[in-house]
Amino acid sequence: MNAVNLGWREGNRYTLLENGEVYFPAVRRAIEAAKNEVLVETFILFDDKVGQELQQVLIAAAQRGVNVDLLVDGYGSDELSEAFVAAMTASGVRFHIFDPRPRLLGIRTNVFRRMHRKIVAVDGVCALVGGINFSADHLPDFGPQAKQDYAVQVDGPLAADIADYARAALARHRPRRWRRGDRDSMPDGDGGGRLVVRDNLGHTTDIERYYRAGLRSAKHDVLIANAYFFPGYRLLRDLVKAARRGVRVRLLLQGEPDMLVARLAATMLYDYLIAAGVEIFEYCKRPLHGKVACVDDDWSTVGSSNLDPLSLALNLEANVVARDASLNSALRASLERLIAQDCKPVPAASKPTRGLRRFWLGVVVFHFLRRFPVWAGSLPAHKPRLHTVKADSPSESETA
Repeated sequence: MNAVNLGWREGNRYTLLENGEVYFPAVRRAIEAAKNEVLVETFILFDDKVGQELQQVLIAAAQRGVNVDLLVDGYGSDELSEAFVAAMTASGVRFHIFDPRPRLLGIRTNVFRRMHRKIVAVDGVCALVGGINFSADHLPDFGPQAKQDYAVQVDGPLAADIADYARAALARHRPRRWRRGDRDSMPDGDGGGRLVVRDNLGHTTDIERYYRAGLRSAKHDVLIANAYFFPGYRLLRDLVKAARRGVRVRLLLQGEPDMLVARLAATMLYDYLIAAGVEIFEYCKRPLHGKVACVDDDWSTVGSSNLDPLSLALNLEANVVARDASLNSALRASLERLIAQDCKPVPAASKPTRGLRRFWLGVVVFHFLRRFPVWAGSLPAHKPRLHTVKADSPSESETA
């Protein structure tokens, strides 16, 4: 197999997909139109109405002769039944599990270095990338805990790169390392874009680097929506620098989190950011699960990566970064609507330090953030397994 080339691609068309009620039908249409190949990667696949629909559309594709590969994470999708999986493998779907591990006393042990990507690639001409898992909690009829989230459909040359990357992940192929000069490149030109990944090989900081490049290039406006916000010192510094040079910087964060510890971590940073001029809004309608940003009038990113230690230092992630005015406009309009209708602004503290105890907590948090990516990257890293379930006899293969 040739080296995977994840360069900048011009001439793409982007469609913003907001929430499961838009995303899932788009996935179904793309797979139903497949002629040769379908590649799906997801952190979570549940045996609910969403998972069952994906199962059936993949089975139908395999039965008409399409090559179908489905990769799920061993932590996020560890409750699938043998019958659910067997229905696919018996029909020709190749089912892969990233780093499967048995539970110990009912507790999942493969906590770190998860396969957190969400990618659908069809025939090398259409791809979908984002933060939406295949589970019913991304649909409005799930109730108050239904997640607010985003994905992007890419039609054009970039879709072939995304397919190449997903295929390489299954073939145990190590994508080539980018030259330092092109890792942050964001040429002008409507429709340009690239897949940016974070892995534990040669691309450990690439998504963070692109966020930082976007912040440094900002001239008048930055709008970031992120579910789990606890970034490292360098990204925080670039946020503050942008605000202090007159760029309007807004953060849209969780006000109704599905994990309370995530909101607690984010609030530790509020005083520091607000004092520098960053505006913070908490989304209070339902849990925010999105991982998106737009800068000025044409820079956007949509993907799976949160701005927290797990995503920035441990997990396998994938984002699309694009210079496209139409995608930027659609994403900005959606986020502005959320701010106007369903958010509350976080006010500046009446007392800047909020007490001596909070001041010293801030000092500890600051230095933790500054060093965490290095510490996390030095954690013992086992060689993750890629387990392929076959219709007749299960087998395992090793992957980096």
